Amino acid sequence: MIRPFEYKQVIAVRADLGMSVGKTSAQAAHASVSALEKCRKHKPTWARQWLGGEQRKIVVRVESADELKALEARGSRLGLPVAMVKDMGLTEVPPGTLTALAIGPAPSHLVDRVTGSLSLL
Repeated sequence: MIRPFEYKQVIAVRADLGMSVGKTSAQAAHASVSALEKCRKHKPTWARQWLGGEQRKIVVRVESADELKALEARGSRLGLPVAMVKDMGLTEVPPGTLTALAIGPAPSHLVDRVTGSLSLL
């Protein structure tokens, strides 16, 4: 039996870009799906546990690409599934802009070591 909220995914979105709600939502969705696919390949038990539970997702804010990169590095060092979104630049931001990062699905206590101090979007 999975304990509630044992697994989660945190999606960090750049608030400094001033993206519309729709653009922000799309970037968060891209990050979420990409991280789940990585998790399925490298940590399939975590993916199954998360998918079989509440599929908890939390969206937080960061203020720069450098913050996203630092989170990505910390998550990777802990062996967590991470997925960075680099936008194609067809609508609101220039090509290659880093917009969002998903960490997990993974055990909540590990994700918290990377994202626990961030504010909700």
